[in-house]
Amino acid sequence: MSSQQNAPRWAAFARDTNETKIQVAINLDGGSFPPETDPRLQVDSATEGHASQSTKSQTIKINTGIGFLDHMLHALAKHAGWSLALACKGDLWIDDHHTAEDVCISLGYAFAKALGTPTGLARFGSAYAPLDEALSRAVVDLSNRPYAVVDLGLRREKIGDLSTEMLPHCLQSFAQAARITLHVDCLRGDNDHHRAESAFKALAVALRQATSKVAGREGEVPSTKGTLSV
Repeated sequence: MSSQQNAPRWAAFARDTNETKIQVAINLDGGSFPPETDPRLQVDSATEGHASQSTKSQTIKINTGIGFLDHMLHALAKHAGWSLALACKGDLWIDDHHTAEDVCISLGYAFAKALGTPTGLARFGSAYAPLDEALSRAVVDLSNRPYAVVDLGLRREKIGDLSTEMLPHCLQSFAQAARITLHVDCLRGDNDHHRAESAFKALAVALRQATSKVAGREGEVPSTKGTLSV
């Protein structure tokens, strides 16, 4: 097996603008973070905070300043099998747009950087996830062709402090930066919290499937073109 196949699938960086200051570290296979992880993330205190969790296989610590966004990203990381540390200080005195958008752009960049050249992988993933009465479906392709179709059918103006219009926009922003194709639909559900959470969980499971390594296909590009680059 090549050294590339054995290399950690991780990434860390900081993204500072006049609107947001973001630090992110990700390991697509769980476990530890890269040595260049920004010390502001304080990943060794992962048991603190409402969107933090530490187990033998994963470390998750998320603080965007928007509680419901933290909750969704926590669910995404947990069920995708990632270790994820992410912090953002954004201009929430304006509204939630810049923070939610930039966080998901940054997460998408980190995902793409950690994934690297997608050889030896399943490439496609699909999953259904329920949450009580809500049921969502997600289908993803590590295509290097960024595209997103998202229909969550949300009716409320806000869930917590997050505008519901930002939830599909977050998924679109993630797909663009990650350079993947994704389709996420909530098929049924009465409660908007349940609809959104089931969608993020379905996406997590689909991403975990798509990024899984396929035994015997090490180094192979999963495309008839022979490349997934543009």
